[in-house]
Amino acid sequence: MRKKKLIDYKIFVPSLIIMIGISIPFALYEAESLELLNAIFDSIVNNFSWGYLWYGVILVVAGLYLSFSKYGQVVLGDPKEKPRFTLFEYASILIAMGVGSTIMRTGMLQWTSVANDPPAGVEAGSAEALLWGNAYSMFLWGFQVFAIFVMIAPAMGYILHVRKRPLMRISEACRVLFGDRFTDGIGGRFLDVLFLISILAGASVTLGLGAPIITQNLSHLFGIEVNFTLTITVTIIWVLLFSLSAYLGIERGIKRLSTWNMYIAGFFAVFILIGGPGVFILNYFSDSVSFLLSNYLNMSLNTDSVHQGEASHIQSNTVFWYAYSATWAMLHSVFAAKISRGRTIKEMILTYLLAPTLISWVATGVLGGLGVYRYLSGDLSVLNLVKENDRMAAIPDILSTLPFGELAIIIFMVVALIFLTTTLDSTTYTVAAYTSTRDMSKFEPPKLLRIIIAGIITGFALVLMRIGGLAPLEVISGLMGLPVIIIQFILIYAAKRMIDEDRAWSNNIR
Repeated sequence: MRKKKLIDYKIFVPSLIIMIGISIPFALYEAESLELLNAIFDSIVNNFSWGYLWYGVILVVAGLYLSFSKYGQVVLGDPKEKPRFTLFEYASILIAMGVGSTIMRTGMLQWTSVANDPPAGVEAGSAEALLWGNAYSMFLWGFQVFAIFVMIAPAMGYILHVRKRPLMRISEACRVLFGDRFTDGIGGRFLDVLFLISILAGASVTLGLGAPIITQNLSHLFGIEVNFTLTITVTIIWVLLFSLSAYLGIERGIKRLSTWNMYIAGFFAVFILIGGPGVFILNYFSDSVSFLLSNYLNMSLNTDSVHQGEASHIQSNTVFWYAYSATWAMLHSVFAAKISRGRTIKEMILTYLLAPTLISWVATGVLGGLGVYRYLSGDLSVLNLVKENDRMAAIPDILSTLPFGELAIIIFMVVALIFLTTTLDSTTYTVAAYTSTRDMSKFEPPKLLRIIIAGIITGFALVLMRIGGLAPLEVISGLMGLPVIIIQFILIYAAKRMIDEDRAWSNNIR
């Protein structure tokens, strides 16, 4: 009997070759590459800001439509089957996957970028600029970005849990629209290769750019220099953690880490409120939410068309944020689909829209409020710190102002490290499931394949960290969002088409 291949080389090998072919030239000529890529990105900001802004809004509307129409009651799996996870476990996994360690960085420091470069007509460093800063940081983790993450999931969950298709792939979800010839031929392979390139690039960037969150805090604690040796040491420890978690799987690894982190993060928030300026943080949180809700439409759709100066941080960063989020959309949706067996489409979409948003707003309120208080009280010149030094170095400076400052830094690193781990173990698991030849409607991806994928992502990131090239790859990741956006809308329609064909809104409900 012929032994089945562990991995589908037809999509994995081309993805790897293209990644290497893209990255090496950009790494060798990093400055020139960044200049070229940033020029392309600036052109996109100037010409298509409006398109990206409407894209986020349209996806939120599409998510609400699927949730509250007849399609929302469709169960992803057997209607008699209980959901695989409790609601708390399910939400914790989606939060860990959705926000990752990035919330630790943006929650603490994003307000500084806006306060230093506020919207037109607002004075830098003013009270209004500080409100814009924290409100915008919350906006980044609002409904649009999580709609971007989840809206491919209904199609992927349907083919996996209802139609029981063996391959958990974007191409498979498109079969209902483009037919067997396209799906099984070069067209389907192109879609699957695009998925892998976007995820491998994003994972490498996350691994490379996530390390400073830990190294800068270690440097502050022990008075050591941040160099490549420290970075690679932290990275290897981190790799061992997410490789082990991915190896253990969703039940024993990813789920446990995600739920533990919710408890630790909750304890950390209470610690900051009690040990720090708790009353100010709660007041500032209320002001930030009020300011956000009052200006939500403005942040969602304003392009500053009548202000002819350079684009402010909000204008340019929102476009990049949506574009970069789009490259992760396929990964988030495929993973969400995998863990949503037994959930309705409404439960899946609304949990992803609401749970990460709520946690992100609380994290931003607590972490951002602490930083703003230190700035206003004169304890730290935070706005100058982020201009003059490595931005990440401001984080331990802010945390050290708390009672038991060293303990606060340690807890921050633990939470960040677990968030980083849960992001990349989910990524490793999903890529393994995507490239596996095993029937994903019945089985988990092979453990050996998960370790191989983790090794490839790690090796790629370490090489780029050593020779340069992560910064260009980050911009490329943002640019790759353009084709992904088209695929998103195709798959939203594919989900509707499959459900209508099967009359699942009548046959597959509780």
